[in-house]
Amino acid sequence: MKITRKDFLRLSGLSFLAAGTLEAARAVAGSDSSAQNSPGKPSAQPVRWGMVVDVQKCRKDQGCDACIGACNSAHNVPHLADPKHEVKWIWTEPFENVFPFEQSEYAQQTDAGIPIPLMCNHCASPPCVHVCPTQATWKRDDGIVMMDWHRCIGCRYCMAACPYGSRSFNWVDPRPAIAHINPDFPTRTKGVVEKCNFCEERLAQGLRPACVEACPEKALVFGNLADPNSEPRQLLRKRFAVQREPELGTGPSIYYLV
Repeated sequence: MKITRKDFLRLSGLSFLAAGTLEAARAVAGSDSSAQNSPGKPSAQPVRWGMVVDVQKCRKDQGCDACIGACNSAHNVPHLADPKHEVKWIWTEPFENVFPFEQSEYAQQTDAGIPIPLMCNHCASPPCVHVCPTQATWKRDDGIVMMDWHRCIGCRYCMAACPYGSRSFNWVDPRPAIAHINPDFPTRTKGVVEKCNFCEERLAQGLRPACVEACPEKALVFGNLADPNSEPRQLLRKRFAVQREPELGTGPSIYYLV
């Protein structure tokens, strides 16, 4: 078969390109392999953000709502007069309502009536993520369950799926109900769901969540649950802790020291 000069140059160019691509791929593969197998090279530390709440410290000042105020201010959470339209990221409920199975008929109820701070549990297996039809809510690699308010269509499947009541729906425009808008955090609109985000915007700056910083009793401890030397893990080794309905298999990232 006769090959023209044009065909020869075209075939030669393709062969050269293929050879160059193969060498580049080998170089990249070799680089990755050497990087991964270098002796003494530390592996990346896994991260799963979580929180430990010391109920005994919360008991000291039962009227304190510093954590709620700090969260609301940082995230433009509205204060709506109608309780049916309430939007909450952090709120409190009595101990016996939060942990009904920790109650006993004849044992002394030392924690009865104590307000327990509640928020999104940032579950290891979050039901809200599984049911969202638009992927407006998803879980990051570090365990934080996020919300994209632009993708939320207001179907409220996530609210129905969450066993902890950690999500709120904006029945009305929330912006007129915000006394002082924080310009560094986006406001929401009518028709979307919202919830605690573990202050991911502060974590990106190397800061702790606003609620943790604001707590006068240091009852809220935040850190990496995947790190055995982190402060939360040290507390969990020393004290007895409970989670909210762990039998559901959601794997909450919030622990309560009792």
